[in-house]
Amino acid sequence: QVQLVESGGGLVQAGGSLRLSCAASGRTASRSAMGWFRQAPGKEREFVAAISWDGGNTYYSDSAKGRFSISRDNAKNTVYLQMNSLKPEDTAVYYCASKSFSASSVVFTMDYAYDYWGQGTQVTVSS
Repeated sequence: QVQLVESGGGLVQAGGSLRLSCAASGRTASRSAMGWFRQAPGKEREFVAAISWDGGNTYYSDSAKGRFSISRDNAKNTVYLQMNSLKPEDTAVYYCASKSFSASSVVFTMDYAYDYWGQGTQVTVSS
């Protein structure tokens, strides 16, 4: 079992930055590929960014590319999402997810690939 706890959300003006954190605990947390997803009101959950368990590979959605950066610190079992140049359309609840026992350099972009999910953290970007 893996537990995921997100933090770092909040209210920010357009053009600002936030860094989300996702702390993982549990037996398989250290060999888990990780991903960030988001869900805006009235919309389906969408992929934002993913990172392999070894940190060697990352992948971003088109909307995140160039503005967001995913990273991880396996010693702390924590994954980060640095979000810069935020736009009002980035407003959503952001969720982190983990995929246990994943191979090195493998990332996952589909939500059904992930085993565990956090409770989410709200990000609101004002115009």
